[in-house]
Amino acid sequence: MKALLLVAALSLPCFAGQLEVEYSSFYGHLKKIDKEELNALQFSFGFKKAGESALCHINSANIITQKVTLPVEINEFERFTLPTEKALNMAKAVVALDLTEPNNQCDMSVQLETKAEYLKTTYTVAELKVLAAQYKAFFADMGGFLSFMMPSTKGLKLLFAEPILHMNTESGLQVEGKELLLSDEWLAAISNDLVLRHNPLRITAIVEK
Repeated sequence: MKALLLVAALSLPCFAGQLEVEYSSFYGHLKKIDKEELNALQFSFGFKKAGESALCHINSANIITQKVTLPVEINEFERFTLPTEKALNMAKAVVALDLTEPNNQCDMSVQLETKAEYLKTTYTVAELKVLAAQYKAFFADMGGFLSFMMPSTKGLKLLFAEPILHMNTESGLQVEGKELLLSDEWLAAISNDLVLRHNPLRITAIVEK
């Protein structure tokens, strides 16, 4: 079971460590979830080291048009989010990045996850079911008539900073190291709030092909 992770090649090499990517490359992803029924989800972007699972270190990033330069915040996981702005796409904006690694060793990585406001210690039954339903809706939209070729979601995956040692798995919860897995079956049966000791770092979907 793997979280959604899409990798795409970059097309605008600059100097070693410097990279410019057309905003349109990101906008193509962003507009897919620019819907009210998917308002809990976001795409986060990073740059995967060639041949490795680790991400390249981003020193700084900016959205640049002919008229403005907008700073982009990089989080502790070497990822960032971008606004969904048709105007930036029409203005042919670029995202300029300063990387520690040479730019030809880094490929764009796109990850679907919940927004930061959903990273907390207490979840109601309704909140968890809404998150699971939004992931299912996204994959259903992307599949269309080729849905048999798309992965399917089987619940939610919560990632924490440290291995999980305190959860009662007798209740049907699954723990895999730093990950807490909430299966569709568990979500269907849950009747009480889910209370955690720490905020998860990220919530993605449990995905199966």
